[in-house]
Formats: sequence, C-alpha cells, structure tokens
Amino acid sequence: MAKSKAPSILEALTGIKKRKFKPVYYFFGEDSYNLSHTLQTLEEAFTPLLLSEFDKETIYSEDRSINDILGIATAFPFGSEKKLIIIKEAEKIKDKKPLKDYAASPAEFTVIAFFHNGSITNLNTEPFKTLDAKNFLFEAKELKGKNLIDWLISLAEEKGKKLSEENAQVLVDIVGENRNMLEDQLEKICVFLNKEKGISIESIQKVSSELKQFNIFDLQNAIGLKDKAKSLTVAYNLLDNGAEPTFIITMLTRYFTGLAKITELKTKNVPLQEAARIVGTHHFYYPNYIKARNLFSDQKLVEVFRALLKADMSVKTTSSDDKTIITLLIAEILQ
Repeated sequence: MAKSKAPSILEALTGIKKRKFKPVYYFFGEDSYNLSHTLQTLEEAFTPLLLSEFDKETIYSEDRSINDILGIATAFPFGSEKKLIIIKEAEKIKDKKPLKDYAASPAEFTVIAFFHNGSITNLNTEPFKTLDAKNFLFEAKELKGKNLIDWLISLAEEKGKKLSEENAQVLVDIVGENRNMLEDQLEKICVFLNKEKGISIESIQKVSSELKQFNIFDLQNAIGLKDKAKSLTVAYNLLDNGAEPTFIITMLTRYFTGLAKITELKTKNVPLQEAARIVGTHHFYYPNYIKARNLFSDQKLVEVFRALLKADMSVKTTSSDDKTIITLLIAEILQ
C-alpha cells in the first residue's frame, strides 16, 4: 500500500529556527503559505552563516537538470563553511531519481532545499522513499476548520489585536481559506484599526467596503432580497478578486441550508444568538436571514438546492467559464 503521509513541515521549521540544518530538505504540499513561510525562514536563518554571496544560489528547476543541480551541491563553498541552494518549482524536475543516491550520502558542506508545489502521488517511489527514510521529506498541509481559526486568532495576537473565534470565522467566510489572502486582509484591518485592539464584525465589513470589494455576505444579502442586478454585480466582483466558483457555490449552499432551518427556529422561539449559531452565521447577519426566508418558500428552496447541485456539477464536469456558471446559477435561484 502506498505511503500517503510525511512529517509536517512544521517539524523542519523548528530545527531551522535553531539553525540546526539538515543537508537536504524536500518540501512539498498544497499549502503555498507554509511553503513560502518556510523558504523565508530558511533564508533568514542561514544568512548569518554566509561569508560570500556566491555561497547562496536560487535555481528554478526547469532551467537545470537534476544532475546539474546535484553537481552544484557537491562543489565546495567559495568562502563560507556551508552553502545554501534553493530549488524552486521542484515538481517540474522530470527525472528526480538521481536524488536518491545524493540523499543517501549528501555533501556535508551544502544545505539544499527543494520546494515542490502540490502533492506527491506515491511516497513509496524513489527518490521520495529514501528522502523519507533519511527524514528529509516534509509536507505542507493546508489548515482547515478549527486549526485555521486558531492560527488566524494567533496571528492577530502577534499583531497586537484581539480576534474572537466567531469573528475569525466570519473573516474566513469572507476571504476564504487561503492563508496568504487572510494574512493580507488581516493586515489591512490592523492598519484601519490603528491603536484599537479589538477586531469587530463592523471593522471587518468596513475594510471590505473601503477597498470597494464585496464579500460573500454581500452576495447572500443581495440574493436574499431577490435583487438580481445587485447579485450579479457582487458575484462578478468576487470572481474578479480571486474567489473560486466552488467557494461561492459552497457558501450559498450553506446559506440556503441555514434559511431552511429558520421556520422551525422561529416556532421554538430560539434566542437570536443561539439561532444564528444553528444556521451557521454571525448574529449580526441573522435578521437578514429572517427577511430572506419570507421570500423563499419551501418549494423554492428545493429548486434552489437543485440549481446549486447543477452548478457544482458544471464546475467539475464542463469547460464553461466561471462567470457563465455563476450567472446561470443566480438566474435559476432568482427566477
């Protein structure tokens, strides 16, 4: 059975920060944020050891063969005790097998780090099997769910701000799960707040409007009011600013699933804060859910879920462009 797991890239970071370098690193995974962060940390930690600028080299793999790269790795440093070689886009190296022999007996004076964007299908193949056995192979996995929320809260604390778990979830819902985008948006919020410590739902919304960018809640509100023109304007803005159609479809599915629960919650007189939690939203947005539920009958909700399923299938099985899929989805929801 193929091995599907490798040690976390965070394990490698611990040693790198202490300047306890391995001779070889092969970093891979779907989390571009952690790959980028690890590269930056490695360069910063190694720089004090460099006595010559020639003892650090960055190579894009498509420009060199693996044998050329390993040849550079086995050449002595110019003036430093150790040299650093960074290999970017390692996934583009056509034949990586020679790395097996090098990993088995690497040069003591070289630290070579490969950065591979994406997953590896089978870690039992060479050179990955040997790299793993030598503890040179590390995976960058995307953070999900509570782990992502905890990271965002911690990042806010590092910037001297207080972010609640509830508001952190709102920020993730607005921006998506890409940590580069989350960090960028959080930085803008911190600048906007200046000396104010607490990050409120209002400040999150304010920054979005100041940047003249809509968020997923704006789309939900427009659809909830059955405003087709505004819905399309917001949807196109989201797509133009990097939102994936799958993200829009997923969030709208969650939105309408929440709407479907409103009638029962009202019948039971569930308190606003608790009702908002049950439908999966912030209490700030819950009144809009109630208004929208009055405009969407049970029968209409059934039709909406069919339209969402159809759009999801279109994304996965057709070559239709993003705007066409989302336009048709909104048209079917609001017809």
